[in-house]
Amino acid sequence: MLLKADPTFYPSPKLAAQAPQERLAYVVAFNPWGDGKPDALIVVDVDPASSTYGQTAGRTDMPNAGDELHHFGWNACSSALCPYAAHPHLQRRYLIVPGLRSSRIHILDIKDNPRQPKIVKVIEPEELARRTGYSRPHTIHCGPDGVYVSALGAPDGEGPGGIFALDHYTFEPLGRWEVDRGKQYLSYDFAWHLGYDTAVTSEWGTPRMVESGVIPEELLAGKYGHCLHFFDLRKRRCYQTIDLGAEYQMVLELRPAHDPTKAYGFAGVVLSLKDLSSSIWLWFRDGENWNAKKVIEIPAEPAAAELLPPILKGFSAVAPLLTDINLSVDDQRLYASCWGTGESRQYDVSDPHNPKLIGSIHLGGIVRRTSHPARPGKALNGGPQMVELSRDGKRVYITNSLYGPWDKQFYPEALDSWMVKVDTKADSMALDPKFFLEFGDLRGHQVRLEGGDASSDSYCYP
Repeated sequence: MLLKADPTFYPSPKLAAQAPQERLAYVVAFNPWGDGKPDALIVVDVDPASSTYGQTAGRTDMPNAGDELHHFGWNACSSALCPYAAHPHLQRRYLIVPGLRSSRIHILDIKDNPRQPKIVKVIEPEELARRTGYSRPHTIHCGPDGVYVSALGAPDGEGPGGIFALDHYTFEPLGRWEVDRGKQYLSYDFAWHLGYDTAVTSEWGTPRMVESGVIPEELLAGKYGHCLHFFDLRKRRCYQTIDLGAEYQMVLELRPAHDPTKAYGFAGVVLSLKDLSSSIWLWFRDGENWNAKKVIEIPAEPAAAELLPPILKGFSAVAPLLTDINLSVDDQRLYASCWGTGESRQYDVSDPHNPKLIGSIHLGGIVRRTSHPARPGKALNGGPQMVELSRDGKRVYITNSLYGPWDKQFYPEALDSWMVKVDTKADSMALDPKFFLEFGDLRGHQVRLEGGDASSDSYCYP
């Protein structure tokens, strides 16, 4: 029998952008109420030709309560075609779904019934700690020689955080990835430039610093993450750290160029202590080293104190709170979620050193509470948070929950969770009036698309 690569694997981003349109979206949703009911993986029908378009198409409940599902990812992707560690016989079949609070990792199989994923393995937090020394697993990336997972910290709630690997076939934790972490202590996201044998990591805070919400004293003291770290991907050693400055608190999402010949990427920064603005930074190859510069600044908006949650009242302004960014597969458009002001922004980044704002929509927001066309007149809370793009860049899916205790701090009236779809063009974006999904008692967070999306895959060919 001739073994062929999974048809959802593409050697280059250009070919991935020509892939068939997704029909299903997978969304992790957590239960914030502490009532003993579990979190769930929600399957959403995103096929416009379907009679159940924009509705829940399936659901898999987790076996335990209190996981707080947050980020998740595929077991395999287009990086399986990389020549130095090729695994073309792998399938994009399993979703790796960790609990950020429980440190429990679930492996779900979608092959038999994509609308009803089946839990086939659970890695308990004790096993994860014993094998890796880490806890609070966060970001998942399928790599050419394994599945990689970032972790916020150690089992005791402090640091260091870092990256560990899972076996491609058994999903057993293999151990801590770093051989020499250098100055890296805090952890959050990671990305890589496979063409340059380089990994990049970002910083949030230790579990203790995030699990009960923002700690104002530590925030104002500049103790949350503000650095980028660069690792030799093969040697697993940190060889350069760039400090953006303690003013820039919480360097979160990393989005490298998809073209493996391009040595740059974008990093989102949640907050400036100087003026509450958010910012996006470009990291780029500069001779033999890496450099970083701020290329986008998003200002805070003045607001009456009575309209603000307690954590912002003293500032008389609503911070943008940039909590997610996403880069289109063709590296031409960058999308930014301003969870505080309720704005989703579209940038032309064809020249990554000089981005241009070309589109914007508002939805929810701490002050605005902008309604959706499907619910005219209904004030929405929450704001654009997690953002995921289709491979062809024409559809953007957005959810509005950040993280349980942070939801409570910034939207204390209790956040109503929703998912929306945005249709995009070269220089504009518009909400789909037919797509407004509410999650009820659960809160949706990250979205993954059938066959892959703009942040799932890495490519080894331009």
